[in-house]
Amino acid sequence: MKIALDPYMIRDVPLLELPAVVAELGYEWIELSPREDFIPFFRHPRVDDATVAKFRKALESAGVGISSVLPLFRWSGPDEDARQAAVRYWKRAIQITADLGVTSMISEFNGRPEEPDKSEAQFWRSMDDLLPLFEREGVHLALEPHPDDFIENGYDAINFIRGINHPHVSFLYCAPHTFHIGNDAPGIIKHAGDLLTHVHLADAFDHTASSGNRYILNPPGTPARIHQHLNMGEGEVDFDELFRELNANGFDGTLTACVFAWEERARESSVFMRERIKEYTATWS
Repeated sequence: MKIALDPYMIRDVPLLELPAVVAELGYEWIELSPREDFIPFFRHPRVDDATVAKFRKALESAGVGISSVLPLFRWSGPDEDARQAAVRYWKRAIQITADLGVTSMISEFNGRPEEPDKSEAQFWRSMDDLLPLFEREGVHLALEPHPDDFIENGYDAINFIRGINHPHVSFLYCAPHTFHIGNDAPGIIKHAGDLLTHVHLADAFDHTASSGNRYILNPPGTPARIHQHLNMGEGEVDFDELFRELNANGFDGTLTACVFAWEERARESSVFMRERIKEYTATWS
């Protein structure tokens, strides 16, 4: 099992210095999420082959590995020009991942929840182009249901991935999205079984709670999907039941600390999350 850090809160650290900083924080693995000097959000990768080679050497020197590369592209959006552009971006991102010697990528379904049928059709068009490349490069893809995607529910996402029916495609459970994707971590984890290969760990408040609003949105009725990525214990996700089910499920994949809320104390948060995750997994049989 790998315990990884999503280093988004320390994205100001230059790419080639990042492995050493992550090692100082006590992590052996990085889940490399979007950053402007590598693979930015929704745009073509910004890194050349020479920098990829230097980054790989920096990782080796620091004794840190990349658990997964996490790009976000509009590969299921209803706009066809945008979809084709996203496929081009994906192809370069897959090549970069392979050149780093990494065999895992993570992403979202993307698309639009108000156009689920068209988004699903676009997703399949993109996968027709990309699955052969994932196969050729030996890279596996874990997909997560995300708030404001065309698939938001955890059970629906697992069933959809089963429909992809490919050994290179698996499921990611994101704890801070718990209250958007079904509010049933044990049931979703059990339903996923061995399809579950990655878990994102951070806390959030339950916006569905009957005791009242956890936050106020204007205008009333806005479809915005508000949630947090807090330190574990600062919200309302039940991590006792989540880790209990992970253990019962025989989970042996990647656990990623992905707190985004505390950039002013990013390093303290990262250390806290590493220690908290290890506390939970220390008792696993």
